[in-house]
Amino acid sequence: MRVAVLGAGAMGARAAATLAAHPAVDSLVIADINRDALEQSAGTTMSARTVDVTDGAALRALLFDVNVVISTVGPFYRFGTAVLEASIDTSTDYVDICDDWEPTGALLDLDAAAREANVCAVVGAGASPGLSTLLASAAAARLDSVHNVFTAWPLDAPATPIESTVTTSAAAVHWMHQCSGTVAEVSDGVLVRRRPVRAVALTLPGGRSGTGYTVGHPEPLTLHRTMGPSGEAACLMLLRPTTAAYVDALRSDIDAGFLTAEAAADLLDSPSIRHSLRSLPRSLRFAGPGTLPEFFAAADGLVDGAPTRVSARLVADQALFSDMAGLTGVPAALAAIQLVDGHRLVGVHPPDAALDQTRMLADFGVAFPGTHVTVEEEPGWLTT
Repeated sequence: MRVAVLGAGAMGARAAATLAAHPAVDSLVIADINRDALEQSAGTTMSARTVDVTDGAALRALLFDVNVVISTVGPFYRFGTAVLEASIDTSTDYVDICDDWEPTGALLDLDAAAREANVCAVVGAGASPGLSTLLASAAAARLDSVHNVFTAWPLDAPATPIESTVTTSAAAVHWMHQCSGTVAEVSDGVLVRRRPVRAVALTLPGGRSGTGYTVGHPEPLTLHRTMGPSGEAACLMLLRPTTAAYVDALRSDIDAGFLTAEAAADLLDSPSIRHSLRSLPRSLRFAGPGTLPEFFAAADGLVDGAPTRVSARLVADQALFSDMAGLTGVPAALAAIQLVDGHRLVGVHPPDAALDQTRMLADFGVAFPGTHVTVEEEPGWLTT
């Protein structure tokens, strides 16, 4: 099988390295507009191509020569649908790491075209969404019916300081976009738009409890389709109270028109005295993650008519939670390997609808030895 990886950044490079070690991958090409990035990322077992994904003809010429493509090229609101449309035109199976809820809907809307072209496309197959989506599915599988479902990941837990996971790059700008305006969530079983950085207090099995903060992400959108929760669904950031208050201060200034997302992203790396002072009184109103796990999904619902809450958490070495390239790029590669091996469902799907979830999580444990998923359940609801 012939595979291409679009994007030679950290996540694309990790995906390519994982694919290069798989015996079913006969040839591998990594492509990027930046030649310097290609020279740094391309290994000895892969070829490098300079490609601008906005050049439709050049992109299609590359995809005609491969069976599966992984796209790590963001922002996905600019490039996501164009790459998937090129994949459909060339009958190339597709995997991406899209973590933006707005283009996710547009990508899923290409389902009919993908089916007609006999293409399997898996969208959001990184860390969150991706691993988070599979954890949510593992939790929901223990329930007869799903009421609430939440996914959560750490942003500035002790092992993952904010400066190591968010920089003044496109990722930081993207994060500020997803922490401002309104974002997609599920409420009373219906997709709604709400202000982000909203506190959600959870109680998980085993007495774990704490608070997370909502952020714009694809999980509510896709979980609404795949499991139809009758209550709430949201993606949560796990933040210290001081960080949550600071982010909320930036959010309010973006919404008021005082800051752009780009300016707010700069203030993540170099906090201003004014915003820091403004956030201090707010921090008294914000709760922390408490004893919540660092990377988990949780669902509640009914089992034989009784309320039951379930959590599925990723148990791993602490260093993994600050390795966003590995957490994101490796799952995307493992998803592509399933397509290479013939596990493909024609159409456009989120990971929990298209992948062998047991195999995916087991393969991730092989890639990161000692990593595994723990599922726990007990009577009760997640929120009160």
